[in-house]
Amino acid sequence: MDRRTLLKRSLALAAFYGLPAAPLLAATRDMPEIADGEPSDFSFEWLQRLAKEMANSSYQNNVRELPPTLANMTPQDYNAIGYDAGHSLWHDLDGKLDVQFFHVGMGFNQPVRMYALDPDSRQAREIHFDPSLFRYGKADVDVSQFEDEETLGFAGFRVFKAPSLTERDIVSFLGASYFRAVDDTYQYGISARGLAVNTFAESTKEEFPTYTRFWLETPAPDSTTFTAYALLDSPKVAGAYRFVIHCEEERVVMEIDKHLYPREAIEQLGIAPMTSMFSCGTHQRRMCDTIHPQIHDSDRLTMWRGNGEWVCRPLNNPPVLQYNAFADESPKGFGLLQTERDFEAYEDVIGNYHERPSLWVEPRNDWGKGEIQLMEIPTTGETMDNVVAFWKPREAVEPGDSLNFTYRLYWNARPPVTTDLARIRETRSGMGGFTEGWAPGEHYPEEWARRFSVDYIGGDILRITKNGPPIMAQLKVSRGKTSDIQIFQVEEFEGIRVIFDWYPTEDSVDPIDMRMVLEGDGDTLSETWLYQYFPPPPDQREHPPHPLDD
Repeated sequence: MDRRTLLKRSLALAAFYGLPAAPLLAATRDMPEIADGEPSDFSFEWLQRLAKEMANSSYQNNVRELPPTLANMTPQDYNAIGYDAGHSLWHDLDGKLDVQFFHVGMGFNQPVRMYALDPDSRQAREIHFDPSLFRYGKADVDVSQFEDEETLGFAGFRVFKAPSLTERDIVSFLGASYFRAVDDTYQYGISARGLAVNTFAESTKEEFPTYTRFWLETPAPDSTTFTAYALLDSPKVAGAYRFVIHCEEERVVMEIDKHLYPREAIEQLGIAPMTSMFSCGTHQRRMCDTIHPQIHDSDRLTMWRGNGEWVCRPLNNPPVLQYNAFADESPKGFGLLQTERDFEAYEDVIGNYHERPSLWVEPRNDWGKGEIQLMEIPTTGETMDNVVAFWKPREAVEPGDSLNFTYRLYWNARPPVTTDLARIRETRSGMGGFTEGWAPGEHYPEEWARRFSVDYIGGDILRITKNGPPIMAQLKVSRGKTSDIQIFQVEEFEGIRVIFDWYPTEDSVDPIDMRMVLEGDGDTLSETWLYQYFPPPPDQREHPPHPLDD
């Protein structure tokens, strides 16, 4: 009787009696019992060779037709499928980390093969799908339709950390090359991807590469760090990945080493892509007609450019699809951040947006010349990710190339680094054209304008404003005119507020690019504020009738 048959009988008996399965052999940290495949040698170098060989041959699509009971599942049924924690990957290790697997179903129809990896012998054994590993509970699933169980595969995996080894996961890999992590709030939000291909290329549609295999290296029992290897594949590119994932007390840090081998030319290659959601915020209230003052997973794109400049670009929910590119060379870092951490900013007891993590990318090798690209998609709700950001290399990507990118991802409330200069606290906008402190009373202003308020904190900016040389707000706009630039000292948040009005000089509704930086005595005192404003059509550039007007 082979190892797989023995394991299936053990799991079946355990499920029947409601008991954990007895180990077939003495448990070791090297090879979990659910790893029932034949042993094979593994190394990262071998994985790179495999990916390169795959890129030299035709793409083999492994999307499969799922049995109807899985293909036609509702999200509620899918979420009702649980994993038997007694058969989690590192259960017998009795350590600080554990892994459970996701079931295939709904749109998760591309089976992912999983392997357990012995860290000492470098031997890997495949973990085959078995329904006995799952608890179907209230899920309407007919397991008799599973004709070829061994090839059904898994959809992904998730990681748990003590003391919550069965309840609240901290890392999740699920769907194509998507993955997520949390900080100490255990609140998911922004997602990352292994690779983006032609996300908004002009001549072709987007492609979604998929992780098709994972090798999960068994950690030491007292360790909160583990290593995962992944094979990525798609019609245009194959890749080999190594993730060293540190599940720290207040954050998750991922060290990523990826090697890419294009099959075909790629118009737009996205490195370290991330996806998030911005519905409305302090500067854009168009979609905030709810009980919530703000709704977003991230509020800004922050960039630490190769020349040392720090840039803050508040996110938008634009009226039309928007693409922006920020050229750079050897970037030091970038990320989509959620900087507002107070519950009162959102008043949301379901979404818990004040607890959602920021995601920061730190390149570890030289990425050369390229650009950080940002896509913002119009959305009417909060269930759709509508923001995408990534690094696009300048050099053309051709078949036969070998590309290597190493970087760290930091999942945390705050990025691991910040500028010593004053940084943007918040951006606001509203009706303009009147003296601040004298909001329209009996009549609205005659000339239509939009007012912008930009708050700065840090960098000792309040003291400099009080005691140093005069501060100048160097403001530029791509069209229109600005006036009434004012700087206020604000003790309440120990910073300053810059206010200005923007007036249209033409009927165009194309976005207005704004740029501002604080200077004093010739020195730069703040990070750079970049903003994109969408003026209304001319027929909407009038104030509504005032209730006191005849």
